[in-house]
Amino acid sequence: MATFRRGAADTDRLDAVPASRTSIPARRAALLAGVALLGLLTACGTDNGPASTPQKLSGTAEPASGDRTTDAGSSPTAAPTESATATGSGTASASSGSGSGGTRCHTSELRASVGNNDPGAGQENFPVVLTNSSGRTCTLRGYPGAAFVDASGKQLGPDPKRSSGTPTTVTLAPGQSAWAGLTFSNPEISGAATATPTALIVTPPDEKDPLKVTWTQGKVPVSGNASSVFLTVVRAGAGV
Repeated sequence: MATFRRGAADTDRLDAVPASRTSIPARRAALLAGVALLGLLTACGTDNGPASTPQKLSGTAEPASGDRTTDAGSSPTAAPTESATATGSGTASASSGSGSGGTRCHTSELRASVGNNDPGAGQENFPVVLTNSSGRTCTLRGYPGAAFVDASGKQLGPDPKRSSGTPTTVTLAPGQSAWAGLTFSNPEISGAATATPTALIVTPPDEKDPLKVTWTQGKVPVSGNASSVFLTVVRAGAGV
């Protein structure tokens, strides 16, 4: 039998493992280590400062009333201004913005009167007119107060109710007027109990002192069916 002897060269060839077989695990470990190192560097930032992180955006707010969402710090757009002709010189203007307390018409600066009845559909409709009798421009906004009284000053019937409406700021130059509607059902049709007042007490919006107007329009409902009296918001114009 022939005997083969392994030489040094053969031993080197058998002991040598192909590089491709031994380097795969090594490369995989190196790759994983590199990924971990990259993540660590990203989290810690660079020499230029910390890495950016998600931030809450500013300029947003919860929905405001009216189901409208507004930006924080923004101001609502002013509503358009509407005008109407009033008695006296010039034109009285009305806008939906809130009025300034410094320009409000005070009771001492106003004169009250009741215009002619404008009946319709079983209703009696009277304009309660407020005229600027002062020498300055002032404003009215909202609902006036009103009450019927007898000769002794006793109130007849409950306080008037407020009709639905959107208040506007009415600007009155000296001599100009604004009005609010005073409405009630005709007592002869409604069957309400009646009384005949001698005066109508009118309190301008946001004021405490009233004005007294002689009432010459006859009976008014004071109790029973359909006896409610209604007032509208103040509007620009004379109302007559």
